[in-house]
Amino acid sequence: MSQYFDMGGETLWNPSNEASGLFRRQVAVFEAELELPSGIGPMENDECEIDPAAFEVFVDALLALHRETDHAVVLALREGFTATVLVLAERAGIGADRARLGSAAAGLREKARELGRRMPR
Repeated sequence: MSQYFDMGGETLWNPSNEASGLFRRQVAVFEAELELPSGIGPMENDECEIDPAAFEVFVDALLALHRETDHAVVLALREGFTATVLVLAERAGIGADRARLGSAAAGLREKARELGRRMPR
């Protein structure tokens, strides 16, 4: 089984149920941390619609948050989620401001590129 993360009729990601569930739980964590909605809607009938405007605001805020610390553990905990969000943003045509990533930019960009190759549409 798998689930679909769609935007405007296009599937951005078609993960397994396990990956989808873990990702959606992390979405809730980061929505709370940022005090912003992600634009990632509820999963209904194995489909989730992403609101492009809200998602773009969320992506920019997430990148700013990622840049604000150099704490190794905090960065490690945020990195996988942030890289996954970057892949979705790229697939959605959302120009995430990567200049805001600071010193973690190169590693995070590479992680997002690798994930992008492994994340099925």
